[in-house]
Amino acid sequence: MLMAWNNRNLPLHNGVLPPFLYGKGIHNHWVVNEAVSSELRLVFDASWTISCLSLNYPEHWSELSVRGSSVLEIENRRWEEGGNSHLGALYGSMFFREINYSGLVNLLNCEGQYLFADRTEDSVYPSVCQTGSGWTRRVLRSCTQRKRMVSAENVKSQNRTLNCSMRDKLKISESLDFPFSLVSLLSITADENKTLVLAVAGYSYKDMLMSWVCRLHQLRVTNFIICALDQETYQFSVLQGLPVFHDPSAPRNISFNDCHFGTTCFQRVTKVKSRMVWKILKLGYNVLLSDVDVYWFGNPLPLLYSFGPGVLVAQSDEYNYTGPVNLPRRLNSGFYFARSDASSVAAMEKVVKHAARSNLSEQPSFYDTLCGEGGSYRISDNRCVEPETNLTIHFLDRNLFPNGAYLNLWQKKNVKKACMKKGCLILHNNWISGRVKKLERQVVSGLWEYDISRRMCLQR
Repeated sequence: MLMAWNNRNLPLHNGVLPPFLYGKGIHNHWVVNEAVSSELRLVFDASWTISCLSLNYPEHWSELSVRGSSVLEIENRRWEEGGNSHLGALYGSMFFREINYSGLVNLLNCEGQYLFADRTEDSVYPSVCQTGSGWTRRVLRSCTQRKRMVSAENVKSQNRTLNCSMRDKLKISESLDFPFSLVSLLSITADENKTLVLAVAGYSYKDMLMSWVCRLHQLRVTNFIICALDQETYQFSVLQGLPVFHDPSAPRNISFNDCHFGTTCFQRVTKVKSRMVWKILKLGYNVLLSDVDVYWFGNPLPLLYSFGPGVLVAQSDEYNYTGPVNLPRRLNSGFYFARSDASSVAAMEKVVKHAARSNLSEQPSFYDTLCGEGGSYRISDNRCVEPETNLTIHFLDRNLFPNGAYLNLWQKKNVKKACMKKGCLILHNNWISGRVKKLERQVVSGLWEYDISRRMCLQR
C-alpha cells in the first residue's frame, strides 16, 4: 500500500501512532482507519489510477529480511505480528469501529481526466472540486458543477468489494514478550567493537527513559539495551519497540514512586546495575553504563574507547571547582565505561561482592573497592589503581562530563548553551532529591526529548 497526504499544518489523524513494526501487518489499515475516523481530510482510494506495478512475493521478502543475520534466522518471528496486533487493538478506534473500505470515494482516470467517484451516491465529480478548507466527504456533496452522471454499474465495474477487515486480527494479549535471550539481544545490538550502552530503569522513570532513548536516536546511537527492573517497565519498553530484557533477580515489592537517592529502595536497586554490568562483561562485551537522567550532548563512546584496555573510566561526583576529582567516594556509578578484559571483569566481581555485603548503595562499594577506603589506592588527582587486578580507574574531565553540582550548570538561565560552551558531552541530572524535582528540572531546562501525551520523540 502507498499512502500520501498533504500537510496543511494538521496532523493526519487524532490518534497516537503506536510503534508498529513496518511490514508486519496492521499498520497501513490502522492509519487509514484513523484518518477516515478523524475527518481532518478527504480520504480516497486511488488504486485505479495506477498504470503499472511490479509484484514482489512474500516468500522473497522473508528471505531478504533474515539474510546475513544468523540470530534472526533462528528466532521465532511471530511475536512481531502479534505485537502489531496488540498495538492496533490498544491504540485508536479500529478495535471498536472499523471503516468500510468499499465505501471510500475512488479516484478514476477516465480518458485522461481524473474524476472522483462516489459509489454511495452513484455520482462522479471533477477532481478539482472543493469548497472552503474542509476535506471531507461533505466537500463532494457540496460541489455544484457536476460532470456527467455515471451509472452505478459503470462505477462498480471498475471496483471490487474489498475484504480488508482487520478486526479478527486484532488481539489484546495479557503480556507481550520478546523471544530474545540476553545473549542474542547483545549480539544483535552491539556495535562493531562489541560495545553496548546499558540503562537500568523502573516504571516510575519510564518517561525519563524514553527521553534518554529519543536523545540517543537523535545522535544515531543504536547500540543500547534496557534492563527493566519490573514487569511493567518491560511491557512498556516492548510496546515502544525498545531492545529490553527483564532482570529476574531484581528486587521485588519496591515502591518505584519513591525510589530516589538516599532511600532504601535506591540502595537495593543500584546494586542491580553493577551486577548486570559484570554479567555482560563476562559474556565478552564492553559496557557503557548510563543512568537515564544523564543527558547526552554528543556521543562519548569514541573518547571513552580511546583510553584502551585495563582502564575503567568513570564520572567524578566531586562538586568543588578546584582540587582532586578522585577524593573519597566521589566515583559516580551512574556513568562509567568498562572493557571486557580480565582486569575489569575481576574488579567488577569485587565491586559486586562488596556491594552485596553493604547496607549502602553500590556507589560507595565502587570507590572503596577500586580506589581503597579513604582513597588509599590513589596515584594522582584523577586516577587510582586497584592493586590485585592492576586495573586503572580514570576519573573523567568534569568540563566534558559534569555532574549535577559542578559549576551550578543546572541553575544557568540557558543550561544547554552553558554546557555547549564548556564542550560538555553529557550532563548528569543528579545532586537533586526526588524524582519529581529531577523530572521538572530537566523538562524546564529544555533538555527533554519526549512527548509524553503522544508517546513520540519530540521533533525539533
